[in-house]
Amino acid sequence: MTFAQSFYAKLSALFLLLILGLGVILATLGVQAAGRYADEVEQKLNRTLAQDLAPQFQPLTRDSIHHAALRAQIRDLTGINRRIEIYLLGGEGRIKAAFAEPGEALARAAVDTGPIRRFLEGGDLPILGDDPLHPNQQKPFSVAPITISGQSGCYLYIILGSEQYASMARMVGDSYIIRTALIGLGLILLVTAGVGLVLFRRLTQRLRSMLGVVAAFEQGHFSKRMEPGSNDEVGQLARCFNRMADTLGDTMDELRQADRMRRDLVANVSHDLRSPLASIQGYLETLLMKDDALDADERQRYLRTALKNAQRLSNLVRQLFELSKLDAQQVEPHREPFPMAELAQDIVMQYRPQAEAKDITLRADLPEQLASVYADIGLMERVLSNLIDNAVHYTPSGGHVNVSLTRHDGRVRARVRDTGPGIPADDLPHIFERFYRVEKSRDQNRGGAGLGLAIAQKIVVLHGSTLTVESTMGQGTAFAFELPVDPPEDVAR
Repeated sequence: MTFAQSFYAKLSALFLLLILGLGVILATLGVQAAGRYADEVEQKLNRTLAQDLAPQFQPLTRDSIHHAALRAQIRDLTGINRRIEIYLLGGEGRIKAAFAEPGEALARAAVDTGPIRRFLEGGDLPILGDDPLHPNQQKPFSVAPITISGQSGCYLYIILGSEQYASMARMVGDSYIIRTALIGLGLILLVTAGVGLVLFRRLTQRLRSMLGVVAAFEQGHFSKRMEPGSNDEVGQLARCFNRMADTLGDTMDELRQADRMRRDLVANVSHDLRSPLASIQGYLETLLMKDDALDADERQRYLRTALKNAQRLSNLVRQLFELSKLDAQQVEPHREPFPMAELAQDIVMQYRPQAEAKDITLRADLPEQLASVYADIGLMERVLSNLIDNAVHYTPSGGHVNVSLTRHDGRVRARVRDTGPGIPADDLPHIFERFYRVEKSRDQNRGGAGLGLAIAQKIVVLHGSTLTVESTMGQGTAFAFELPVDPPEDVAR
């Protein structure tokens, strides 16, 4: 970006133009005010001049105008005061005689009598009248009634600023007083312009610094931040940018995490789908190729294995579909009051044969008097089933799985505890992530698909609670969550 294109150059040019215009306006107004003040002073000092001279001129104009005598008398007067021009006017303002500088020709035959009447009526000064020598100029004057050639209502009209005086005024304009005033005005404007340019420089320097941060941010340096420096609009803009950058950074982190989860999801789903499909395909191909050579027991064993993998595949697809609906917030819980103790007892009874087959003691500690909970019974059955199935699966032979319900701070607390191997501390923050397994191998016989706890957590969150976990290596793991009673106490209040 060239200097002419920069914001500082444009701002400086506009500011200097305004300063220059202001200086011209102030100088013009000052000169005009000085001239008007000079006119006012001149007219006030000589307001009665025409009235004082009228008695001397009256004998020479009463019967007729004695031009020679008047010129001699006026010559004596102008020798004393060379700043006046004398005219004799008729009642309508027509010039009857003029006694101005030699060789000066009249530019008008009459003058406007309006200013003359205002002057005689005592109007506020200065009152400027027509200058007979210049058609477009007005000057301060003094006037008095006089009789001319036997005609009353005429005027002795004296211009106080003669042509020679106008030249003197121009000379005064070059005097040291006016020069000093103009120099002072110029210095003031220069200092103002200099201070303004410095301030603009500092302002645009902050903007250039912000531009550098934005450019770096555009190039992918998302850690760049602006220095607010102050609490003005520029500082607030910097703070807004920093907050926006923080938000964008968090969003980028979430996108990176989502992309990583997407890749993991594709990899895990591909593996978990490919394994049972390959097994089903392999056993079915074996049945087709060796159908005549297989006895009934082998055929049944192959079919049972294929069916088991088909069920595993169906369960995985069902879990994925269920999790996708929860992610898309397409599941709306149908809350109703129901006895949580009965639901827990029914689920424990369903899993007791599976637990007994592994020599695991599955027990339910349920109080006799427990308030009903206010939740979706179908979703809560899914949560308890996932937790109990997970506990039974990871608890070794001879272990215990305990399901308990208690009243806690006006809510019902459900807890599933096992005596399994426990979960390492490094794995605890991730166990609710989809497809995350403490057992890192993808052997389905040693662990599930890693979706059960993710589904349970989302359902519990959907009910305004959180699924918590406590685990000690070698002693076991406990999952717990809470539900509101029926009716919810916050609603009842």
